[in-house]
Amino acid sequence: MNAIYTNGQYLESTRTWHSEDSPWKAAQISKVINRNQIQFFRIAEIGCGAGAVLEELSKREDLCQVRFKGYDISPQAIELAKQRESTRVQFTCEDLLSKNNTEHFDALLAIDVYEHVPDYMGFLSNCRMKADYKIYHIPLDLHVSSVLRNAFINNRYTLGHLHYFTADSAIATLKDTGHEIIDYFYTNAANDLFKLHPSFKKAIANVPRLLFSKIHLPITARVLGGYSLLVLTK
Repeated sequence: MNAIYTNGQYLESTRTWHSEDSPWKAAQISKVINRNQIQFFRIAEIGCGAGAVLEELSKREDLCQVRFKGYDISPQAIELAKQRESTRVQFTCEDLLSKNNTEHFDALLAIDVYEHVPDYMGFLSNCRMKADYKIYHIPLDLHVSSVLRNAFINNRYTLGHLHYFTADSAIATLKDTGHEIIDYFYTNAANDLFKLHPSFKKAIANVPRLLFSKIHLPITARVLGGYSLLVLTK
């Protein structure tokens, strides 16, 4: 399955490697850093794709002292990312978790990544050793609506998602791989990114999500979907 990231298939499927969502993702990352009042000086991103998340983070005043390094196994992604390099942002086509890589960082980002990895438990166990803090963003693909619509199969081949999570199973997976949970919150990509990906179908789906989320957000995510989870760990 990893071949789709190295042979150009994933870039052909996504066209932009989801770069258009990067300002929103960077805002969520900045939010969890600031609300926990943690200062970082070196941040790495594994599975950085086209590098837009790190580029956006480097523009933020609250992270102006941070140096960033992005890793991806896809030469096509790194070719795009190299165009975003600066004195504080660097990218490399390399497996950060390789035994030959001995680098250690203040924080490691894995943003919409581990659902793509065949051995996700091994991946997370290795990520834990690469930085003092880890920040994970996990799509919550497993919900009542997706099960009824059998949405997994389409996402498996268009998005490359091999594993599907609820908030509880995502947190349990991190704990099972030795992570200490510091903070987490739901992110509402379905609503927040609607302007970037508008459709009548999405507009209709967002109405009940917004209404029911005001009553009980976790149940809304479990039943109607449209949410992801951002988790800060040690």
